[in-house]
Amino acid sequence: MGKPFEAGNSAGYRWYADFKKLGIKKDIYHCNEGHAALINVQRICDYVEEGLTYNQAIELVRASSLYTVHTPVPAGHDYFDEGLFGKYMGGYPQRMGITWDELMDLGRNNPGDKDERFCMSVFACNTSQEVNGVSWLHGKVSQEMFASIWKGYFPEEMHVGYVTNGVHFPTWSATEWKKLYAAHFDENFWYDQSNAKIWEAIYNVPDEEIWKTRMTLKNKLIDYVRKQYRETWLKNQGDPSRIVALLDKINPNALLIGFGRRFATYKRAHLLFTDLERLSKIVNNPDYPVQFLFTGKAHPHDGAGQGLIKKIIEISRRPEFLGKIIFLENYDMRLARRLISGVDIWLNTPTRPLEASGTSGEKALMNGVVNFSVLDGWWLEGYREGAGWALTEKRTYQNQEHQDQLDAATIYSILETEILPLYYARNKKGYSEGWIKTIKNSIAQVAPHYTMKRQLDDYYSKFYNKQAKRFHTLAANDNAKAKEIAAWKEEVAAKWDSIEIVSSNKTEELVKGSIESGKEYTITYVIDEKGLNDAIGVELVTTYVAADGKQHIYSVEPFNVVKKEGTMYTFEVKHKLENAGSFKVSYRMFPKNADLPH
Repeated sequence: MGKPFEAGNSAGYRWYADFKKLGIKKDIYHCNEGHAALINVQRICDYVEEGLTYNQAIELVRASSLYTVHTPVPAGHDYFDEGLFGKYMGGYPQRMGITWDELMDLGRNNPGDKDERFCMSVFACNTSQEVNGVSWLHGKVSQEMFASIWKGYFPEEMHVGYVTNGVHFPTWSATEWKKLYAAHFDENFWYDQSNAKIWEAIYNVPDEEIWKTRMTLKNKLIDYVRKQYRETWLKNQGDPSRIVALLDKINPNALLIGFGRRFATYKRAHLLFTDLERLSKIVNNPDYPVQFLFTGKAHPHDGAGQGLIKKIIEISRRPEFLGKIIFLENYDMRLARRLISGVDIWLNTPTRPLEASGTSGEKALMNGVVNFSVLDGWWLEGYREGAGWALTEKRTYQNQEHQDQLDAATIYSILETEILPLYYARNKKGYSEGWIKTIKNSIAQVAPHYTMKRQLDDYYSKFYNKQAKRFHTLAANDNAKAKEIAAWKEEVAAKWDSIEIVSSNKTEELVKGSIESGKEYTITYVIDEKGLNDAIGVELVTTYVAADGKQHIYSVEPFNVVKKEGTMYTFEVKHKLENAGSFKVSYRMFPKNADLPH
């Protein structure tokens, strides 16, 4: 029970302690996953030990912290009972200058709810200025997931952005492709990998050279499988004749499809096996031979994932699938390198929208391997017609079993009617010109957008630069701005409940909720700020019910201060609803300070 917490502990402030010993201080601390966020406990302690209050310290810590969430799957977000959390963290509140309950509340969706456990992800959100998902869609999903933390706002208003994952090109691109790129691409390619114009040079590479490179890597993969697994399979699976037949049936001229990843149930590795009769017809078509290589591991405690691997192995041993569907054990980085460079197609079939990003397909992409995936994670952004194949991101059925059946049928159909005919439309030189065009399209149109270079550029432009600038502002002159903001928040918290709405001029139409489209309405509020001195913002929020049945924002219109008399502020907004329909109108009041990031 305590081991996950110890892992989080180690990922958080222990490495930070090593930095301190080395005298290393940074402007930004990037917490990947909630585990690492415990670094912020230690950082607050350090500031308090330097003489700051907790409220001052957390302003500096938040300003310099970025939290990246990597999964929408609940199992990826750790929760700890108060007793366990106290066992490890009981001494920290005193060092931070807060109570035990205040520390617990930093990890709760509902502060004050003593029945709620401490969540690492909630703590990360509460102690970081910025939060991001790892793809555009995952950013949207994360806004929904964390909406309960920032109450009074709609998910689409959350300060949860995204940076889509990329892969380290030099690590995951095979030597053969590096040589090809070096020979045909601009000499600045290595230093400007996210420049799409440079990648367009792939169109000038002769088709024969592309095909030769692909076949070289395919044969390397097949040789690796034969050498690596022959002895193991003969030892563990018995029946030498079957093993020899299986290895001999691996055909370098057949379309080779790879599927390699962690065997979590949402990855849907079972999808291909939904209709075994139809699958058998596909893999045993003598005109269009196709083979599947599966590999991966399940979490030791994931019985469903382990059961799925067992099922695939059992199916692969059936006579009709022998040598056509192969499961490769002992998945590691060496096998991953061979697989993502040697297959023809990379298959990915996650349950929408649970694929946060996915990077295996990006790695394959760098090696001229074509993607065939559900439009989820990175592929929702990356897919281009003519540069791979896709299953729509839209769900037809809420029932997952029915959706799985539809998706499986779609996979079979695309294989039968599009992928296999294109791959085998071979010319006299032995390759398909249409297939090579698909490879070139995927490299030119997709690959430059999924390098680690682009990912890092995005982190700097979206988060690091602006956060570093704000942190320096707060820390300048003995942390003067951080102290000022902390004092302002303390004053607002002390006076907020005494704020009084003195009057409003809302018309009967607005009160009854029947307003005329195209007509302008002037709405005013007179508010006694009780000495807060223009520290209140007021907004008119108009919402509509979307097709998903949820309320979504139509418009947010800020009120302007048009008059001030003592502590009395008059707020006004001119509201005109241009479209007819069913809308809801509400008003929102909040603390306002230009020095706050959002």
